[in-house]
Amino acid sequence: MPLLRPPLHRVRALGRPPIRTLMNLRELVSALNDFASPALAESWDNVGLLVEPSPPHTVNTLFLTNDLTEEVMEEAVQKKADLVLSYHPPIFAPLKRVTWKTWKERLVVRALENRIGIYSPHTAYDAIPHGVNNWLTKGLGTCTSVPLHPSTAPSSPAEGTHRVEFCADAEHLDAVLSKIKDIPEISWLTTLPVRVEGEEQTRVSLNCSQKALLEVVALLSQNSLLYHKTEILLLQKPLLPHTGMGRLCTLSEPLSLSDTVERIKGHLGLPHVRLALGAGRTLESPVKKVALCAGSGSSVLKGTEADLYLTGEMSHHDVLDAVANGISVILCEHSNTERGFLSELRDALTIHLQNKINIIVSEKDRDPLQVA
Repeated sequence: MPLLRPPLHRVRALGRPPIRTLMNLRELVSALNDFASPALAESWDNVGLLVEPSPPHTVNTLFLTNDLTEEVMEEAVQKKADLVLSYHPPIFAPLKRVTWKTWKERLVVRALENRIGIYSPHTAYDAIPHGVNNWLTKGLGTCTSVPLHPSTAPSSPAEGTHRVEFCADAEHLDAVLSKIKDIPEISWLTTLPVRVEGEEQTRVSLNCSQKALLEVVALLSQNSLLYHKTEILLLQKPLLPHTGMGRLCTLSEPLSLSDTVERIKGHLGLPHVRLALGAGRTLESPVKKVALCAGSGSSVLKGTEADLYLTGEMSHHDVLDAVANGISVILCEHSNTERGFLSELRDALTIHLQNKINIIVSEKDRDPLQVA
C-alpha cells in the first residue's frame, strides 16, 4: 500500500516578517558611524561606542532611547536588547570607578552584566541633514532651512592651518630644506622643479600649524630672495552642505505666532509650551523666520536675527536678551525637542542597515519635567 503524503501547501511570501541576518557589533558600529560621522559632533561631546561587551558580540536587537535612565535600562534588558543607542551620552563626565553607588555607574554594571553595548551619537545627529534639527523644522510646515553654524569637512585638509610656498635655487635648497625639516608641526612637504625667469629652481610647498608658521617665516626671512618669493595661504576646510548646528528656517508663508505655537505643539505632541513674547510683539504678530536648535539652544541661537527662537531650554537671561531684541521665544523642555525624532530614526536605520536587525524605540523614555 503506497504511503499517503499530506498535501503540500504553498506558503505566501507576502506579509512575512523580514528574515534578519544579525550583525557583529563592530560591523554595526561602523555602519552607525557611516550614518552620522562622530567627527561632526561638537569637540566637547562624548560620542560613539561607550560600553562594549567582550567580543565577539552579535546584535539582534537595537534599542533606541533619548535618555538612558535606570528605568529605560531595565526595559532594554527585558526586551533583550544587544545594543542601546542613547541619543544623550549616559557617560559624559569621566567615571573614576564603576560601583553600585551612583545611577550612572549602575547603568554600566547592568549593561555589562547583560551583555548590552551602549552607543551615543548626540551632537553628530544634531548636525547631519537628516537629523534631529531637520526633524524639528517639520513642525513649522513648508519652509527652507540652512544651518546656523555650518560644519566643515572633518578630514580636508587633514592637518595644518597654513600652506607656505616658495622657490629656491640649487645653491640654497638643501640648506633650507634641512632646517625646515627640523621644525615641529610641519605635516606635509613637497618639492617640484620649475623654471622661474629662465632659471631652473625648485618650488617647495608645505603645510604647517600656526606655531610652525612663525618659525618658517623667520627662517625664510633670513634670505631676502627666498622671502620675497614666499606665498602664505590660509587653509580653510570646505563647508558640508546642509550640515551643522541649529537651523534658520524661512517659512513659505508667514504664520501668526499663535498658529506657530499650535503647529509646534502638534508636532511634538505637547499640550503646552512656554512662550515669551518679543518686545512689541503679540500673538497675532507674523512669523517668517524661525531660528531653532533642539535641546539647549542658547549658545547656538544667540545673536541670530529671527522672528522666533524655538528650542528646549534657555537661560533666564538669554530669554530676556531675545525678548529685548523683539524676538519671541518658544521653550518646550529639553528632550521634548529631540525624542520625537526616534521614530523617524528607527525607519531610517532600518533602511540604512538593510533590515538586518530588529530596531525598537523605548516606551519608558520621557522628559523628567511635567506641569503639576
